[in-house]
Amino acid sequence: MEIRLDDLTGPEIARLLEEHLLGMAEHSPPESIHALDLEGLRKPEITFWSVWERDELLGCGALKELDSRHAELKSMRTSSAHLRKGVAKRLLEHIVGEAKKRGFVRISLETGSMEAFEPAMRLYASFGFRECKPFADYIEDPYSVFMTKEL
Repeated sequence: MEIRLDDLTGPEIARLLEEHLLGMAEHSPPESIHALDLEGLRKPEITFWSVWERDELLGCGALKELDSRHAELKSMRTSSAHLRKGVAKRLLEHIVGEAKKRGFVRISLETGSMEAFEPAMRLYASFGFRECKPFADYIEDPYSVFMTKEL
């Protein structure tokens, strides 16, 4: 597996992010979907990575700077063809490591509260993320779970 900085221009990434947004729409009401589309991810405060095995895209994830001490994990997605192969774990290790290198002292995330998001919540918990109150511009939402980790 190779993790690469990604400029969000490849067709494979566009397809994976489309799959990500469709998956969110399948499990969450529109007002509770906080996933970013391609344009939303092309912001200077966001760094985006993709995970590859040779020429096949396995997954993606991003880190958004909220302020000089706090970052947000965004757009974590494993391609449906590559689930349960350790893609998300490897990428999460990379992103948490990068957040530490950049001097962030806290990393937070929002994920869904429904059963479909249980594997993600278990992964985040295994990395030391704990449930927290909404952060940044988020508000309480029964369809969202907020988690944070001190670095």
